[in-house]
Amino acid sequence: MHVEVIATEALGDRSYVVHDGEVALVVDPQRDLDRVHAVLAEQGVRVGAVAETHIHNDYVTGGHALAAQIGVDYLVNAEDPVTFDRRGVAEGDEIAVGTLRVRPVATPGHTVTHLSYVVEDTAAPDEPAAVFTGGSLLFGSVGRTDLVDAARTVELTHHQYRSAQRLAQLPDETRVYPTHGFGSFCSSGNATGADASTIGAERAANDALLATDEDSFVETLVANLTAYPRYYAHMGPRNLAGPDAADLSPVAAVDPDELRKRIADGEWVVDLRDRTAYAAEHLGGTIGIALGDQFSTYLGWLMPWGTPVTLVGDTADDVAEAQRQMARIGIDRPAGAAVGSPAELAPSGDLRHYPRVTFADVAARSGAEADEPVLDVRRDDERAQGGIPDAVHIPLQDLLARLHELPAGRLWVHCASGFRSSIAASLLDRAGRDVALIDDEYSQAVELGLATG
Repeated sequence: MHVEVIATEALGDRSYVVHDGEVALVVDPQRDLDRVHAVLAEQGVRVGAVAETHIHNDYVTGGHALAAQIGVDYLVNAEDPVTFDRRGVAEGDEIAVGTLRVRPVATPGHTVTHLSYVVEDTAAPDEPAAVFTGGSLLFGSVGRTDLVDAARTVELTHHQYRSAQRLAQLPDETRVYPTHGFGSFCSSGNATGADASTIGAERAANDALLATDEDSFVETLVANLTAYPRYYAHMGPRNLAGPDAADLSPVAAVDPDELRKRIADGEWVVDLRDRTAYAAEHLGGTIGIALGDQFSTYLGWLMPWGTPVTLVGDTADDVAEAQRQMARIGIDRPAGAAVGSPAELAPSGDLRHYPRVTFADVAARSGAEADEPVLDVRRDDERAQGGIPDAVHIPLQDLLARLHELPAGRLWVHCASGFRSSIAASLLDRAGRDVALIDDEYSQAVELGLATG
């Protein structure tokens, strides 16, 4: 039995192609299916079935489209209220995929109907089994339990604990393959950062398996749940409806005149360049979200859902990568794209900039500058661990709705590392505010005595 990992670092998730050398089971595929087809071609195997551990909250699944393309069974919990044809499965079933035997195991907690899948190769009975745990048992932790219904969080956390305990009864050598836990906001607790694990290793290191009792585990997990992206609210309904594969064909080009019109109309025109380049020069009215592993998470979190998005990038490849990330979270097509430098895209001017500073610069302020407000855009749980005294605190995800609360004057904006504060600075600049981006590690503020934590 071979397990091929398809990592989606941008969302902190993994999909899997598990096969016997001829026939494969694909588990929790993302929507950009070209990556799955590339692995299948490389391994020289065909798909026998596609399996979903749960109705995902953090991405649009590619499972429905893949199973339909190939004409194979789509394994989804029989209790899920989907609106498409699938092979409904439940604990006690056994599904043959080539020589692989696939057994669903009920592991509620992350969602009400969550399944894990134990997979064994009947042609190699001495080989360790694998368990695909979705958002149940992660490396060192478990999936969060507040995504289905806030009122059911405690109930589902109890289920999550019991599900972890059930999975821990598998043999020590069973290989563990979670979908979440690699930076995904779907995880909770203390992820170990490991790249591989087994049931035996999890017994020795997993929060849910080290807890002294169920009630203390539930209390701790619930108390430590943090904010998660708002776009999650749209993923469940989309996945229950059976989404299509991503359309990654090139988007329409937008010329400078049209770009200027869209900015003037208040549309979201997103600049993909890094925060250093954006601060130095950008088109007025754009929003700077650097293309990287957190791009789609924060775009989906911050923009009003359904808003047309036009992309601005240095290259067509940058635009294509951003488009791929957007498709994974259900932003099907950018409204357009413009490629080039700010000067090329704004021949009539309207270029803006703002300073990048460090916490040392904050400490060195004097005179009137020393009285200018500092804005902390970290999450509430981060702020609770310490902060700069007298700083205004508004989490990034709440900033657009709370612009009216900000004090007058230049705002010196910080987060934990500079990424989120760079987005905040661009939003403030777009709103006509004077800003200075504190592009620095928060630990420097602590070392300089500016902050606690």
